[in-house]
Amino acid sequence: MFKRISLAAVTFAFSATTSLAATNITWWHGMAGRNGEVINEVAQKFNESQSACALTPVSKGTYEEALASGIAAFRSGEQPNILQVFDAGAATIINAKGAVIPAEDLITKAGYSFDRNAFIDGVRYFYADSEGKFVGMPFNSSAPIMYINDEALKKAGVEAPKTWEDFEAVAPKLKEAGYIPLVQSQLTWQFTENFFSRNNIQFATNNNGYDSVADTELKVTDPNLQMMFEKLKAWKDEGYFAFYGAGWNDNQKVFEEGKAALWIGSSGSFGGLTKTAQMPFSATFLPYWGSIEGAGTNSFIGGAALFAMSGKSDEENKCVADFFQFLTSPEIQYFYHKSTGYVAITKAAYELAQKDGYYKEKPVAEVGIKQLLLPAGEWSKGYRLGFYPQIREIMEREYGRIFSGETTVKDAFETIEKEGNELLARFAKTAG
Repeated sequence: MFKRISLAAVTFAFSATTSLAATNITWWHGMAGRNGEVINEVAQKFNESQSACALTPVSKGTYEEALASGIAAFRSGEQPNILQVFDAGAATIINAKGAVIPAEDLITKAGYSFDRNAFIDGVRYFYADSEGKFVGMPFNSSAPIMYINDEALKKAGVEAPKTWEDFEAVAPKLKEAGYIPLVQSQLTWQFTENFFSRNNIQFATNNNGYDSVADTELKVTDPNLQMMFEKLKAWKDEGYFAFYGAGWNDNQKVFEEGKAALWIGSSGSFGGLTKTAQMPFSATFLPYWGSIEGAGTNSFIGGAALFAMSGKSDEENKCVADFFQFLTSPEIQYFYHKSTGYVAITKAAYELAQKDGYYKEKPVAEVGIKQLLLPAGEWSKGYRLGFYPQIREIMEREYGRIFSGETTVKDAFETIEKEGNELLARFAKTAG
């Protein structure tokens, strides 16, 4: 693993690789802290691996800020070559007419072969079009998984639940043992979007939005989803579930402190947890409902992808294709997987990690990949919904009102569906 590198050192490394003969390309992203440092390390490794291209990564703040900066820059003709776009923003960039070159087209035009089947199943479809062609190149990919406080389960004398029915059976014992049985960190991604994936239920019309932006509507008044939230509210009232608002870290903290038995987090949280958890922990798949026919399919990814922005020279596009090839090589994917906790996105990188014995040393690091490799269902590939960051905000508002007793589950989802569909209709008018 590389040592941490100062900004000055990184800048020197990038400039040192730049020569009059090199083609310069830029990569705007929304990552900070250690994840931002690893991006710099990946770029440095690419620059050192060849002399034709010089890649410079630039942090634009948060995911949302990076997307907004990228769209604004495209409109003014000052776009970067590569833009990192998070899961909820995919529809925005893909439907911005002429903004991006599909990654698969870029790579094949550069003379490389492209095998969609080389990517693990839960990653393959999220940033693809309805025919399966890659539009974005998956990058920092993660799955929602359940982390386990090993001491809590041992004290309660129970095993980790595989289904939500299992959880209902063990929750009283976990509470009796002195623990909060369950916490989570993102009700939108973990208990809404991936509720639909794990239980193989349709999320939105038009093939979850992949087929068309016109007339696409949410299906969040689905009775099974409403049942999930009725259960969460009842569990909260019974002391089996705790909710600390929409802030990710506010909900994670009680698990890190050993106060909660189970936490639904991200597979990408693994690296950080190894430093912050005050007790031994393990992990397993996000539970599903055994009572729902066809449930137990794979989840789809969270995180972000890299998009090749249009309007650049052939030389620059070739360098972007070269970088995408470099980025998806088994060795670089394994390096990124180990350095960040995000999943390896290709089967070859996963096999390399297995062969190297990485998962024998750190079995939790494999849980997200295994979940993404579960059998797929008709509705477990993902979604493509415009203005989805704003739709998530509506969800978060209404979920807060459910747990504070200000609204009912039924009324909350009717509100989410109504306001969400209004946003989707607006997006359909502005797309392209």
